[in-house]
Amino acid sequence: MWYVSTRGMAPRVDFEGALFSGYAPDGGLFMPEELPQLSRETLHQWSTLSYPGLVKELCILFIGPELIPRDDLNCLIDQAFSRFHHREVVHLSRLRDGLNVLELWHGVTYTFKDLALSCTAQFLQYFLQRRKQHVTVVVGTSGDTGSAAIESVQGTENVGIIVLLPKGLCTKIQELQMTTVLKENVRVFGVEGNSDELDKPIKAVFADVAFVKKYNLMSLNSINWARILVQTAHHFFAYFQCAPSLEMHPLPPVEVVVPTGAAGNLAAGCIAQRMGLPIHLVVAVNSNDILHRTIQWGDFSLSKAVKTTWASAMDIQVPYNMERIFWLLSGSDSQVTRALMEQFERTQSLSLPAELHRKLSGAVASVSISDETITQTMARCWVENQYLLCPHSAVAVSYHYQQTDRQQPSPPRCCLAPASAAKFPEAVLAAGLTPETPAEILALEHKETRCTPMRKGDDWTWMLRDAIQDLSQHWMGHFPNALA
Repeated sequence: MWYVSTRGMAPRVDFEGALFSGYAPDGGLFMPEELPQLSRETLHQWSTLSYPGLVKELCILFIGPELIPRDDLNCLIDQAFSRFHHREVVHLSRLRDGLNVLELWHGVTYTFKDLALSCTAQFLQYFLQRRKQHVTVVVGTSGDTGSAAIESVQGTENVGIIVLLPKGLCTKIQELQMTTVLKENVRVFGVEGNSDELDKPIKAVFADVAFVKKYNLMSLNSINWARILVQTAHHFFAYFQCAPSLEMHPLPPVEVVVPTGAAGNLAAGCIAQRMGLPIHLVVAVNSNDILHRTIQWGDFSLSKAVKTTWASAMDIQVPYNMERIFWLLSGSDSQVTRALMEQFERTQSLSLPAELHRKLSGAVASVSISDETITQTMARCWVENQYLLCPHSAVAVSYHYQQTDRQQPSPPRCCLAPASAAKFPEAVLAAGLTPETPAEILALEHKETRCTPMRKGDDWTWMLRDAIQDLSQHWMGHFPNALA
């Protein structure tokens, strides 16, 4: 399996190369050169697998046994999921009136990002031990990615991690999950800016190819292909849990409602579709609606400002994984994709070509949900099911309520739930409900914190470069080949 850049100007790489790259050298994102096509027989065989079993089958297809032999891969994935709170790892709650909620949040930090990041960290360790090398991971976060990334690599000898969080724009719990980790290989910066603003110094650092190579830099944001690969398993698991019967001809469709910000889960769903999984995708966003506008009208352009909402992890203006979707839908045309993305980066505004927009709106439906509707949905789900939704999950469930209230005929539907309500007590209170907080989250309040401010007026790119150099120098004593 080979990977190519969506912009077509970088050499192709294998899975190991894509894993360690983040952005491709030409600024694009790595995608498989070809997607495996799954037969009806394969889907039948996979339909009885557990969630970890599905991850293993998908990873074998996209990594290849010559890079990670099957037995090793199985061990890595079992280890990745060993600390999850639920024995199934991912659990489907079947609620009233056909509401199916796929709980993706049973990892250590109570977010779906634990699923892909725990696996990605295992893959990293596997290759780094073989290389006898050290890498420095740089992550920008709107809340959950940072804590899950830190959790996946904290205390490891051959990985250092630097996280930039938007100070005051995460929930208190999200921030504490990052700032209370005092391990030597972890640095956290609190940035006086939003998620899109803190991405700028990261992109500037990664644009310096010599610096990236010298310090073995990589990212664990959903620009990283390994994240997208593991997230395709959500869609397969959702389908097999909710499809009425696989004996039907053709296979019955299932609607998967994807709440998203950077469109990683959406890209994973589009890939699953292209592999032959009969799912209908609905993207659900908050009032930061660039994805909704793109799907409805072909308007891929920035708003004047990011709006602060209860679904804070989705308070994003630049859904960078749309580049992967544009590439897929344009027939892997890197020239078209490069021209589109370069125009967007230059002008922050793009009107999709008519044919690409037609394909996009045919592959994905969309909805944008207000803050008021988020809290109303949380309250309604509690009244009807005694079930607490996080605000991001409520964005997806509100679409379900819209459809059922209109009595719209539809296939079985599965709403992805990306985080636990326990992480968002402020939103739970705003919905008139009582938060339920696990003991390990309550304990965060009493821990020491460490966080370096990045203030307006500071040179954020210089500060980030300095931190990378400092962290890398610290680990050179442990790994003489760290900067090889």
